[in-house]
Amino acid sequence: MVDVVPVARGLLVLMRFAVFGLTLGITLISFQAYQKRQTARLQYAFLGFAFISMGVAISSVITQFGTSTAPLVNIFFQMSETIPFIIGFSMLYVSLYR
Repeated sequence: MVDVVPVARGLLVLMRFAVFGLTLGITLISFQAYQKRQTARLQYAFLGFAFISMGVAISSVITQFGTSTAPLVNIFFQMSETIPFIIGFSMLYVSLYR
């Protein structure tokens, strides 16, 4: 019988790469749009997507390596993973309503 756990972990890694690739793709598209028409809205959108990409990358790395058993270290890792998302989505919000 085939052990399902390694297959599932491999699939999860591939899915994380896909999410990261999609976020990088939308960041690149928003950067190209900003270069074409340099408006404040497009600048905020590009920065928002860049921070969201950073959050996805940090989140993938943290979950790939696992977390420590020390509660304070876990909280630090979770905060470092959440802060780029807060900044990124705030920038997207500003880009829509500026």
